[in-house]
Amino acid sequence: MSFFGSMTTAITGIRAQSSALGYISDNIANSQTTGFKRTDASFYDIVTASNSNFHQPGAVVARPGYTNTVQGSVDASQVATNMAINGEGFFIVSQRVATVDNNPVFQNVNYYTRRGDFSMDKNGYLVNGGGYYLQGTAIDPATNNPVGDTPSPIKVNNSFLTANRTTNISYTANLPNMPQTAHATALSYAAGSELLMTAAEIAGGTTFANDPTGAGAGDGYIHAADEQNFLDRSVSGGAITTYDGQGNPINVQIRWVKTNNAADDAGTGGGDTWMAFYKSDDSATGTSAKWTNIGQAYSFTATGQLSPSVDSTTITNLTVNGNNLGNVTLTHGPGNMTQFADNNGTVSVNKIDQDGYASGELVNVAVGANGRVTGTYTNGKTIDIFQVTLAKFNNPNGLQKMNGTAFAETQESGAAIMGGTGDIIASANEASNVDLADEFSKLIIAQQAYTAGTRIITTSDTLIQETLNMKR
Repeated sequence: MSFFGSMTTAITGIRAQSSALGYISDNIANSQTTGFKRTDASFYDIVTASNSNFHQPGAVVARPGYTNTVQGSVDASQVATNMAINGEGFFIVSQRVATVDNNPVFQNVNYYTRRGDFSMDKNGYLVNGGGYYLQGTAIDPATNNPVGDTPSPIKVNNSFLTANRTTNISYTANLPNMPQTAHATALSYAAGSELLMTAAEIAGGTTFANDPTGAGAGDGYIHAADEQNFLDRSVSGGAITTYDGQGNPINVQIRWVKTNNAADDAGTGGGDTWMAFYKSDDSATGTSAKWTNIGQAYSFTATGQLSPSVDSTTITNLTVNGNNLGNVTLTHGPGNMTQFADNNGTVSVNKIDQDGYASGELVNVAVGANGRVTGTYTNGKTIDIFQVTLAKFNNPNGLQKMNGTAFAETQESGAAIMGGTGDIIASANEASNVDLADEFSKLIIAQQAYTAGTRIITTSDTLIQETLNMKR
C-alpha cells in the first residue's frame, strides 16, 4: 500500500468521524424534543484487496443507525389530550398543505410519529408540536363501536350532544324474605302479614278496590284511594331519573310487594312471590291510578334464587305524570335478583342505572387509557367520540425521518400494518431516547479518532518528504 493510499484511507476515516459528529450533534440538539429517536453511527469498512498473504485496506464509511424501536421514557403531562405509546406502534398523522375558508386541507399521505403532545386547535383538530394532525376512527354513540376501520384526521365537534331517550334500566337487588312493612310491623309478622294481602283478607274479600296484582277483575293499578294502604304493605325499591326523547327528566320510583310465601301457601307447595310497581301519577286522586304494576312475577326458591329466572322484563308504555317513555326494558341479568334474609327487612339495591341522558354542551376533551378520545358534556355524560389508531411496521428502522419528529413509509420499512400492540398512556409524553452522558462519551471517542486520522495524514506526508529527499 502506498503512502498516498494511506492518506486516502485516513481521509475516509476523517470523513466518517465527521458524519458521526454530525449524528451526535443532532442527538444532543434534540435531547429535549418530544418523541425524538436518536441516530447512531454505524461504521463499516470497504476492502479493495485481501487474502491470506496480502491485505490492502481501502476505506471506511459511517452509516446512520436508527433507533426508532428504542423506547423513550414516559413522562406525565398535565394536558389531557397528550398521550404516549408504551411499546410497539406509531400514531398515524396527516400534514396540512393549505388552508381554505379557515379550515386546513390535508395531504393525502399518511405519516407516522411517536410525538404525542397533541392539543386541540381552533377548528377542533388534535395537532402536535410538530404540526401534524392526529388520525383516528369515529365512535358510534349508540353502539360505542368504531365506525369503519379507515382512520382520518380527528375533528371534535363542539355542537350539543343530542338527548337520548331511556330504553333500558339496569336493576339488581336483594329482596328481604321478611319485608318490614308498616302493616307487618304492626301485626308482628303474624299470619302472613308481610304480604300485600293475607290469606284471611283474600278469603274475606280484597283489601283494595281491585286486585292490584292483576288477577281476577283487577286492573293492575293502585288507585289513589288505596295508596296509603299500598304504602303500608310495600317496601321501597329505589328511584332513578330517566329521560324522554327531548331530554326531559322523568323520575321513576319503584316499590316491591310480596304477594305469596311458602308458609302462607296452605300446602300448595308454592314459593315466595314478589311484584314491583312504579309511581305513575303524583296528582292522582280518588279512583285514578297512582301506582302501576310492572307486570312481572318474581318467584323465589327456598335457597333465595329466582325460579324461573327473570333476566329482564319489559315495562310497557312506562308513563309518569303523563310523560310516556314507551317500552323500557328492566334488565337484571342472570342471578342478580335474590331473596335472602335482611335484618332491616328492606330492599338492598345493588345497582340501578339507565341509558338515557339530556342534551349537553361539550366542556372538555381528554384521552382515556384505552386510546379513546372522550368528550365531557354539561349534562355530566362522558362520551367516547374517537378511537386513536396505531400502526406498526415490519422494519420500523427503515422509515424515513421527516421534519417535526415524523416518519414516512419507505420500501425498506414495508407497508404500514394497522393495529400497533403498544399501550396508549393518557396525559403523558414520550421523551427523547437520547442519553446525554452516552452522547458526550461518543463525542470524545469521535474527537480522538478524528485527531488520529489527521496524524496518519501528517505522518504519510513526512514519509513522502523523506522519500523525495533520498534523491538529494
